[in-house]
Amino acid sequence: MFGIARLQALHAVATHRTVGRAATALHLTPSAVSQQLATLEREAGTRLTEPAGRGIRLTPAGLVLAEHAAALLDRMAAARRDLDRLDDEVVGPLRIGAIPTSAHALAPATLARLRVAHPDLTVLLDDGEAEETMPALLAGDLDLAVVENWEGLPSPSPPGISRTQLCDDVLDLALPCEHPLASAGHVALSELAGAGLEWVADTRSSRAHDWLLDTLRRAGVEPRVTSRVCGFAIHLELVAGAGLAAMVPRLARPVVPTGVRMLTTTPVLARTVDAVWRTDRETPAVRAAVTALRATAAARAPGQAPPAQAPSASSTSASKQVRSPV
Repeated sequence: MFGIARLQALHAVATHRTVGRAATALHLTPSAVSQQLATLEREAGTRLTEPAGRGIRLTPAGLVLAEHAAALLDRMAAARRDLDRLDDEVVGPLRIGAIPTSAHALAPATLARLRVAHPDLTVLLDDGEAEETMPALLAGDLDLAVVENWEGLPSPSPPGISRTQLCDDVLDLALPCEHPLASAGHVALSELAGAGLEWVADTRSSRAHDWLLDTLRRAGVEPRVTSRVCGFAIHLELVAGAGLAAMVPRLARPVVPTGVRMLTTTPVLARTVDAVWRTDRETPAVRAAVTALRATAAARAPGQAPPAQAPSASSTSASKQVRSPV
């Protein structure tokens, strides 16, 4: 393998035509340049220079290697410039991991903001729960993560992590329209104790699953969970089709199916959504992304008002759906 310093010496000789001028350009002695060239010839296994009057000139092999050296040194200089830009310019790539609901609700507008404001930034987005994204963030595989905090079950916060809250996200109770509690539009959690409900929850490994069970039990409700699936869209479909109950956050709420009624609760239930990053890797790109996420979340804040209701199955065609404000 050819040493960079030796390729620099060859490039300097090719550019300046003499060892003396090459040495001046490299801030070396002529003897040092000659030694670099001699070592490079041994590495190449062929003569790279030959006498020419009082100086030297490159052999055909030397010309070929000098051309490659020039290209390599240009690439190294470009790499150095790009690395230096990371310290004071918003350039990419930027790797973001986000919980699915925030990816759906916040990512499109956030990435649009970044694309306009910082065209040299390339965002790489993956969805995942905090249990996946936080280890990736700590390992340096992600630059930024968007995580959720449930009451009593916050996302992990290891040393060396910075975070900022993006928004509060209120949850509402989804019931079949025919359930006796559905007509009021509001329910106290304690009323659910004798309501005979079967529940759909997130998968067992998630904090959302544990939060739902803990919240209901604190209200005196022992939940009978008959379905455990990931995704609030399927939760609402199971409320509509199987008569289950679900707690659904307003952030990125999907279309509310016909026959489902959304109820506000007492107490109000909410989670918070945070952006987190490694404190020692707070680059301009990370700061720009956090600013864009906060702007997007703030723009969505009016959507935290109680949602409009889907019509009941008895009052409209079964094929009709309405979108609940988010």
